[in-house]
Amino acid sequence: MTYDDRQFYIDGSWVDPVEPKEFQVINPANETVAGVISMGGSNDVDRAVAAARRAFDAYSRTTPAERLALLERVLAAYKARYDEIARAISTEMGAPITLAQGAQTRIGVGHISAMIDVLKTFKFEEMHGTTRLVQEPVGVCALITPWNWPMNQVAAKVVPALAAGCTMVLKPSEYAPFSAILWAKVMHEAGVPAGVFNLINGDGPNVGAPLSRHPDIDMVSFTGSTRAGTEVAKNAAASVKRVHQELGGKSPNVLLEDADFERAVKQSVLHVFQNSGQSCNAPTRMLVPEAKLAEVEAIARRVAETVVVGDPASPKTTVGPVVSKLQFDRVEGFIGKGIAEGARLICGGTGRPDGLTKGYFVKPTIFSQVRNDMTVAREEIFGPVLCILPYQTEEQAVQIANDTPYGLAAYVWSKDNVHARRVGNRIRAGQVALNGASGDMKTPFGGFKMSGNGREYGEHGLRDFLEVKAVIGVDAA
Repeated sequence: MTYDDRQFYIDGSWVDPVEPKEFQVINPANETVAGVISMGGSNDVDRAVAAARRAFDAYSRTTPAERLALLERVLAAYKARYDEIARAISTEMGAPITLAQGAQTRIGVGHISAMIDVLKTFKFEEMHGTTRLVQEPVGVCALITPWNWPMNQVAAKVVPALAAGCTMVLKPSEYAPFSAILWAKVMHEAGVPAGVFNLINGDGPNVGAPLSRHPDIDMVSFTGSTRAGTEVAKNAAASVKRVHQELGGKSPNVLLEDADFERAVKQSVLHVFQNSGQSCNAPTRMLVPEAKLAEVEAIARRVAETVVVGDPASPKTTVGPVVSKLQFDRVEGFIGKGIAEGARLICGGTGRPDGLTKGYFVKPTIFSQVRNDMTVAREEIFGPVLCILPYQTEEQAVQIANDTPYGLAAYVWSKDNVHARRVGNRIRAGQVALNGASGDMKTPFGGFKMSGNGREYGEHGLRDFLEVKAVIGVDAA
């Protein structure tokens, strides 16, 4: 099907943009037009922000029980559109249909369900002596989301904002807009009050920037590149609004001497290649003992040979295309740079995989004997590219792991959990996974250093949309 979604969702209705400007969304698997949206501008931003501001007074005074009931309706409406959302994700950003129907869409259910559980017990008011601490909604929020995990990032922002009592304007990526438009329909069908949730499509300069500097926006929650995140922060600075950023990563994956190498390498390689490498927390720097390098290379090559790159509609496909021609060219450039700088190519390389002449497909690529000062070890590639870096001592492994401007995620492998935890405690990252463990939808997610600030998911995500008011005095009750 071809999508035709040229309207924005503002103040409870679908409305035409102030100045029509069409944008063709390209299906990255076949380079055909998947659909058409409209690109907004500052006038659309003003209209949406005004609607959110009008709605804030009433919605901010709703009770937690009322917001809990609203989220339960949102969950039911989302489930009713589950398959439709999965198809949209697969079409707009090339996720294999099994991934789209699984993790990509299921994660929306996870965020809503987790927040429902949080709201059941969260205390918006607590007494500390004679002082009452009140958690109040931060205000009108601008939510700017990327294309790589569309429903994850939309739900991770919209759901806690709704739970907190905030109103909002969502700007999804123009490269993956269709699933976000379906999310807006879910909001409408669930009975979210008019003006509480608004959606405008558009790009960063014409919608993202006006949103982030708008005087009536109280908070910006942004997920995307570190470069774009710094621009958001600059735009927001003049009005001293809160800025929450989930940015890039170049996550270290430390395999210690006593790791289960077969399990660790297999799981790590598949993690990097999942979603075509387009995950900010992907374990793209694999640190291995120098004496184990040949063994690790052999396992990694064998695992890479099991990966199936191809049509996202096929249930056999495990790796689809990257999202766009721009991203394809960027990833290809990094692969070429890795070869030029002397990294050892274990598999993959430049050019499309054999048999694929259309679509933005990248060969799953593994480099070994990578130095941490090489471009492929420093830059976030955001494609199916793994770097294997040898180390000589555990101390050197920790040093290499921390030698990065990023600090989003890290991974440590050892047959001894105490050993793994001891090393993990020394890595500067917002999330450290030991021996392939995974968190849940209440595990806080966010980074250190240039990977951003603030946390998403569960109670930590809810608190980022709240302000604390201290009501002081014996009569505060």
